[in-house]
Amino acid sequence: MTEMSMPLVQILDTGYRALLRELGIVNFIRFLQQFETGSGDYTRERHQWLDQYSVDELAQEIQSQRMETTF
Repeated sequence: MTEMSMPLVQILDTGYRALLRELGIVNFIRFLQQFETGSGDYTRERHQWLDQYSVDELAQEIQSQRMETTF
């Protein structure tokens, strides 16, 4: 059996239609939102806030948060 190759735009259209049919509009949109690319430079932004803490400070903060959620 040989399959004919479809153009990418046709594959996307067919896939979107199948997802919409099977998931409904709300869940179709939720599914698509998982693949949003976002913007900015995550690595640089992460270093801006993460570099100000030591490993010990982060460990203390984690332990503190755990203590608060157990009570």
